[in-house]
Amino acid sequence: MDDTELYRQILGLAAPWQVSRVDLSAENVRIDVWVQHPRRTRFICPQCERELPVYDHADEREWRHLDSCQFLTYLHAKPPRVNCPEHGVVQVRLPWAEPMSRFTILFERLAVDVLKECDVTGAGRLLRTSWDETWHLMERAVARGLKIKEPVAPVHLGVDEKSAGRGQNYVTIVSDLERGTVEYIADERRQASLDGYFERFSAEQLGRIEAVAMDMWEPFANSVRAHLDNADDKIVFDRFHVMGYLNKAVDTVRKQENRALVAQGDKTLSGSKYLWLYAAENVPTKHEGRFAALRSGDLKTARAWAIKESLRHFWEYVQRGWALRHWNKWYFWATHSRLAPIIDAARTLKRHESGLLSYFAHPITNAGAEGLNSRVQAIRVSARGYRNREHFKTAIYFHLGGLALYPQTH
Repeated sequence: MDDTELYRQILGLAAPWQVSRVDLSAENVRIDVWVQHPRRTRFICPQCERELPVYDHADEREWRHLDSCQFLTYLHAKPPRVNCPEHGVVQVRLPWAEPMSRFTILFERLAVDVLKECDVTGAGRLLRTSWDETWHLMERAVARGLKIKEPVAPVHLGVDEKSAGRGQNYVTIVSDLERGTVEYIADERRQASLDGYFERFSAEQLGRIEAVAMDMWEPFANSVRAHLDNADDKIVFDRFHVMGYLNKAVDTVRKQENRALVAQGDKTLSGSKYLWLYAAENVPTKHEGRFAALRSGDLKTARAWAIKESLRHFWEYVQRGWALRHWNKWYFWATHSRLAPIIDAARTLKRHESGLLSYFAHPITNAGAEGLNSRVQAIRVSARGYRNREHFKTAIYFHLGGLALYPQTH
């Protein structure tokens, strides 16, 4: 078997394509393979699939292929063009590469596998490609997946925001809570950010959405109200965001009380910030003694923590009526606590009461989306940041979008 036939089989080329020449450079650790077709070969118009004779050839192009025994391997060919009566002069499809790609399909498939396991820098080292080339492979995979993804609105949506850099630089992330995938990413956290997601669907498709879990950010709620029927019955304010909101109120009480105590020479609350963020059952064993002593003392922070913990039981009820009874008792306690941060937090929750009670019709949370959120953070950390926000969004889609990333062999 000669070298041209060997590489024809290695490349998986079928008629009319054949290998005309193979050059090996040991000095450059590189193999170049030239491919051509016989004269009078007819090709298919990529637009209408009409069989036509060759009109001419484009300039010779080069594609990176899978390595051959550690030798960089490149495929060369002059792409044929046909003159279609309907579509004019167009380049035919090539069986080894997608249009506009500088890599063969097999190399792109390998690159997707490597990028799933590495950051862009690491993948580039393994693939022996530049950062820009490696990033381009990721971009192509995401564009491919988004193009073929069916526009189906999930039954249960999660809406969250994620910091995309320093300061108030956010992206809005919409996820499918059932599949655990990122469905949509938009700049900022404005109403228009979420509007862009809903506007992709028809009214009939939007009717499939049963509930949307989110934090109490009003622009997000306004977007849902603008696009979904009976929106207030479908908005579910996420329990973890609600508890996070109350944790901030407890911490504000702690700061105020600690400042007053330290002024009197009392350091009882010093170093206790993170203890008050724990749920009762999650306090580490090594801190149980101190935390029990703090809670039994006559501290405003201890009362604030107890009020916060009481609300956690709200989501343990099965029936809405019993949950509402618990909520009303809790609200009375919170608003009569004489703790301004707790009172303010309770009044804010009261204004969002409908979204809290919607949980009992749609018991969903953003816990899955928060898991995605932590994975988004891991993407940022592993990549040590991205060159711009569009790159950041592309990486999220690649790793968390549930997309069909691989090119299809012809």
